[in-house]
Amino acid sequence: MNILIVEDDPVSQEYLSILLRPYGVCQGAANGREAVQAFQLAWRAAKPFNLICMDIMMPEMDGQAALKEIRRLEKTMGLGPEEQAVVIMTTALEDSHNVDEALYRGGASSYILKPISAELLLEDLRKFGLI
Repeated sequence: MNILIVEDDPVSQEYLSILLRPYGVCQGAANGREAVQAFQLAWRAAKPFNLICMDIMMPEMDGQAALKEIRRLEKTMGLGPEEQAVVIMTTALEDSHNVDEALYRGGASSYILKPISAELLLEDLRKFGLI
């Protein structure tokens, strides 16, 4: 599995890498702009990301904007829902606006609140057939 971890906090990025490393190759991005670039480069290299874990609050481009751009790119490529990356938003923001924005307007696959529970994350990976 090819995994992109989008997180501006190095400790959180490392924590997710430790949790996910047994299941695939992890790559990091520090903001949404880097995430979109990594997404595009992975597709060009024929190694698309199966899983993207993305924080919402980040500099330059936040996770909500990056998610929408990634979903727009997938649509432009003609990818159906079963071919799209699983995107799990990982954030401390639990207000209904951010949840709705990510899940219903942005097309996120799931939404996990910080501090991230390893059990919840692995449960999502199983639910989406990634492990």
